[in-house]
Amino acid sequence: MKNFVQFLVLVVLFSFAGSKLYAHCEVPCGIYDDKLRIQIIEEHITTIEKAMNQIKELQEADEINYNQLVRWINTKEYHAKEIQHIADQYFMTQRIKPAEQGDEEAYDKYISQLTLMHELLIYSMKSKQTLEQQWIDKMRETVDKFELAYFGKPIEMIEEHTH
Repeated sequence: MKNFVQFLVLVVLFSFAGSKLYAHCEVPCGIYDDKLRIQIIEEHITTIEKAMNQIKELQEADEINYNQLVRWINTKEYHAKEIQHIADQYFMTQRIKPAEQGDEEAYDKYISQLTLMHELLIYSMKSKQTLEQQWIDKMRETVDKFELAYFGKPIEMIEEHTH
């Protein structure tokens, strides 16, 4: 019996060892801070932009520091992936609510929000593939449009987070 309990404990421990924990993992806890998520996306965009600039600078050097180059590429990839995670797992899965086509205003808002999050996913992917500033600009523009479509106003005008 003692061996069985030890085995069971090990199985449970190993099953959790390989899993990652994410905030708001689709558990209906009711704790949401939509404004914060937008601010985090904006921070990721700024980090991607900085990484792009650092990569360009490192590539133009007389002697390329490949270690730093790889680190900045990985940073750019990581932050683009984080934007995709927030757009997909947070907003599209949990926060953007489907609307009936019969309710034209609600449906238009729904389609607008989905479209903007889809665009953000694409631009984030493009920022992984290139060093072009246009993807940074498009991500920022899309986030601004999403703020208006989602909150009805820029987040600077929102006093408290949304639950």
